[in-house]
Amino acid sequence: MVAKIHVSGLREFQAQLRAMDAGLPRQLRLALNAAAEEIIDYAEPRFPRRSGRAARSLKARSTQRVARIALGGRAAPYAPWLDFGGEGRIKGRPSKRPFIREGRYVYKGLEVRRDRVTEIMSDALAQLARDAGLEVS
Repeated sequence: MVAKIHVSGLREFQAQLRAMDAGLPRQLRLALNAAAEEIIDYAEPRFPRRSGRAARSLKARSTQRVARIALGGRAAPYAPWLDFGGEGRIKGRPSKRPFIREGRYVYKGLEVRRDRVTEIMSDALAQLARDAGLEVS
């Protein structure tokens, strides 16, 4: 399951920002990262801990159009298994963990904090438009 929040006209908004000031689309990426951080703030303390590497592996990795959260990587390649479950692929480890398609932590964070994420994005886009000299209603 990929949960999405769709903003209509984002591509056009980004193009208009770029036409006014080349630095404004970068601020759009930072706004998306702020929304992703809200979800990370929910998920990180809920991740199981032994060393804490899986929880620390949660990173906002947004583009100018898409908010993303990366987890795992070389430091904690098992982090997706902690979140979603499934069968371990290395003999004896990790053991089988019930598979939950919606995940236990990250997507749950979006579900729980959707209103706050929407508010962060709305405020950030409005402020970005004001900074660009556009009228916001």
